[in-house]
Amino acid sequence: MISLTFVLNGKTTTIETPPDRRVIDLLREDFSLTAAKEGCGTGECGACTILVDGESRLSCLMLAAQLEGRSITTVEGLEGETNRAGRIQAAFIRHGAVQCGFCTPGMVLAVSDLLDRESMPDRERIRQGINGNLCRCTGYQKIVDAVEAVVSEIRGRAKEQNT
Repeated sequence: MISLTFVLNGKTTTIETPPDRRVIDLLREDFSLTAAKEGCGTGECGACTILVDGESRLSCLMLAAQLEGRSITTVEGLEGETNRAGRIQAAFIRHGAVQCGFCTPGMVLAVSDLLDRESMPDRERIRQGINGNLCRCTGYQKIVDAVEAVVSEIRGRAKEQNT
């Protein structure tokens, strides 16, 4: 067992855990943060995506020891710190980009990471930004449409602020 201290959704957290425990299991079982899902367990689907120091990472491939001193954000924590998650989720609903919802938390975090790095991505960059997050229900066209709508909303706000 090791003692780990890290920031989880904005709160400093200390926990005792085996160092080789997977982060997805720690989040779901010890913290009841169940938005991150285990789809494949091999880093192929993106359903377990979290943000580590602001960058999207696959929690099924991370070991607990890798959390030490890091800042972790799950989709539950993203909603608490910004309205962006709500805007992304609302756009997914408006554009029919959500069916079963299994992939949605990972998609929302991947999109949030993309928008942190690039505020005005075009459709190709949006596709690249969600690459690695699998959706078996909607197809990606509706997801890209939803993200493009969020980008258009950001553009509109930027124009208002500049006038």
